Amino acid sequence: MPNTKITSRLRSVILGAIITCGLAPGVSKVQAQSTQKSKTSKPATEQYRPTYHFTPTITWTNDPNGLFYKNGVYHLYYQNNPFDNVWGHMSWGHATSKDLVHWKHLPVAIAEVNKPDTTISIFSGSAVIDLANSSQFGENGKPPIVAIFTGDLPKQKKQAQYIAYSNDNGSHFKFYSGDPVIDINRPDFRDPNVFWYAHGKEWIMAVSLVHEHKIRFYGSKDLKKWAMLSDFGPSGYTGHDWECPALMPIAVDGNPANTKWVLLVSSWGPLGPSMQYFVGDFDGRTFHNENSNGQVLTVDAGDCFYAAIPWRLNQNKQLLLGWLVPGKVDVNPWRGQMSIPRDLSLRSTDSGIRLFQRPAKQIREKLTALSHGDKSSLKSLVVKSQTANPFKNKIKPGNSFWLEATIDVKGNQKAGFNIAADSQNNHKVVVGYDSEKQALFVDCSAAKLQYKDSAHKILTATLKPKDGKVKIQILMDNSSLEVFGNDGEKVITTMVYPDVTENELSLFSEGKATFKNLSIWDLQDASK
Repeated sequence: MPNTKITSRLRSVILGAIITCGLAPGVSKVQAQSTQKSKTSKPATEQYRPTYHFTPTITWTNDPNGLFYKNGVYHLYYQNNPFDNVWGHMSWGHATSKDLVHWKHLPVAIAEVNKPDTTISIFSGSAVIDLANSSQFGENGKPPIVAIFTGDLPKQKKQAQYIAYSNDNGSHFKFYSGDPVIDINRPDFRDPNVFWYAHGKEWIMAVSLVHEHKIRFYGSKDLKKWAMLSDFGPSGYTGHDWECPALMPIAVDGNPANTKWVLLVSSWGPLGPSMQYFVGDFDGRTFHNENSNGQVLTVDAGDCFYAAIPWRLNQNKQLLLGWLVPGKVDVNPWRGQMSIPRDLSLRSTDSGIRLFQRPAKQIREKLTALSHGDKSSLKSLVVKSQTANPFKNKIKPGNSFWLEATIDVKGNQKAGFNIAADSQNNHKVVVGYDSEKQALFVDCSAAKLQYKDSAHKILTATLKPKDGKVKIQILMDNSSLEVFGNDGEKVITTMVYPDVTENELSLFSEGKATFKNLSIWDLQDASK
């Protein structure tokens, strides 16, 4: 982290850490720096490394970048400091996977540029497969991979949009000689997300005018020359900077004839990292929000899911991946991880068309293999105002698992699970459903290590039962916790840091609850 003036992007990252850690908004730069120590001064904390979520091996990561899928391989680029596990020297790290769980770590794909007269940090962006070679970057009849990203120029105090191209399947990139392709001489103008708009036969870019709470759209025929199309915003939540936009089409209720467009925007909110979305129509030039300007639709009700962008798959299938912003506890030798990839859908609800998210089908269908067959299930277990441990001696103690349950909550006050627990000392994280408040919740109040301030210890999401039942999926992975309610109608994501003694799992109920179906997969060895 530099000792010179902090860039806007870095300031956003630091502010996020400050909010997550519960520090005062007026904390000084030196104090903020002290929250992110060099990896060389910290002991290893492998107990917090996830087994089925992506992390770099030994360095820092934040936003996912440049997601594309080709020949059965998912490519993930990510904001990376190649030299340490703190923010700095922004470059694009690179990893690939065939199953979204096991990742091949590759050399840095696009490195920070340092010259005597300038530095270009490689900030967030996207990558496309230029199938028609519209850019003319391709060689030998093969389509190039073109990366579109923000170049942050601290000496010039501005950000501009750059492109680079690859003819070896995204392993190495060459900067375009005409860079930057868009430069409006502004200090906060970033995070281009680009896709091919078939109806208009051109590339569309969504990019953030950060402080204005606007998303600007550009169009291009060749990825080199861009024409401004329109601006969207301000709208929805405008309490902090807008970043990392992504615009995508999604069928409503699975009907391709009724397709809406979803615009994602990241912004720091009352709980810290947050994302909102807008639903509407896109005519190739302008995005039209179908909801009121004052309505805020939240992607995730937790306090760490941020900067998510999609893999754009066939038939407008969108697979979302987000950065889980690190919490208060230092980890080493890596820092930062990605969420579980999430299948997106739009569904009609009583409140209107809403975004649903489910853990990726590609992973759900391979849980038996990932757990090496270590699965336990039960049906119709009645729990009355007590704690139960039906899995005792059936599953190994640990904090990397995947749990799915359907709970009949009629006549019940609260029901759910004590996870990452130490029953002898009454330490636990509670995940459950509050019938009286009709809310899904995660409660970290009783954790041994107090890694959240008081405002963040209980996270909730309004969720109505269906026929008196709620479905809960809990994806616990050593330090990350993702909770999906009613097939992804609501999601709560947070970072947790259990002590080595906090590794038990039990059920609880206040009143009578029937756990209709319950399955748990032990994923402690999923990475093997």
